[in-house]
Amino acid sequence: MPIQHIPASEELFKSGLLINTPVQARSNARVTALLDAAAKVVHDKGYEELTTANVAEAAGASIGTVYRYFEDRVTLLEALAIRNLERTDRRFRDSLEQVTGAEPNAAMDVMFNMYLEMFRTEPGFRSLRLGDVLDIRPRNRESRLTTAARTMTEQLSVRFGFANNAATVLEIEKSLVTVDALLARAFFNDDRGDAVFVDAARASVASLSGLAN
Repeated sequence: MPIQHIPASEELFKSGLLINTPVQARSNARVTALLDAAAKVVHDKGYEELTTANVAEAAGASIGTVYRYFEDRVTLLEALAIRNLERTDRRFRDSLEQVTGAEPNAAMDVMFNMYLEMFRTEPGFRSLRLGDVLDIRPRNRESRLTTAARTMTEQLSVRFGFANNAATVLEIEKSLVTVDALLARAFFNDDRGDAVFVDAARASVASLSGLAN
């Protein structure tokens, strides 16, 4: 799968996760290349097999370049997960702009197609997703599916009359957990996604339209 060289994550730069935060275009390009290489390793081998050494090899960089920005393999995976969340959020907001009128059913379908395309086209996404699969202790952050559910609730309340409260966030998060698991299964052995599991995931999202006022 070809790697898209897109600017490195702004949210990653704000997170304090990097040992050195790029301030020049060349440094930004190095971090981008390392994240792209990490995504390729995760796509090809799964996140469990990612090492700083195979990321350096995939990026055509020295191991020292990896350690200039990332403390270890766990930091690399966390950084990639942050970028995945940022790209998912950006695509979610862009997808809502495609919805005309005030039909929540249409919004649910567009949003689901967006997430499905992340599984199909974003290198490494189907293995790592938003990073909640990483069992890293101690926990020092909320679930990223919770973060995504909160963002979705805020946007859907503005566009489609969803109540912007904890109950709506919880309902959306429950659906996201279901969708995430079903799509992970759908892409287990199928690059396009097993239709049985994709359809089951779509049905879970479609039910959310009932939350609109």
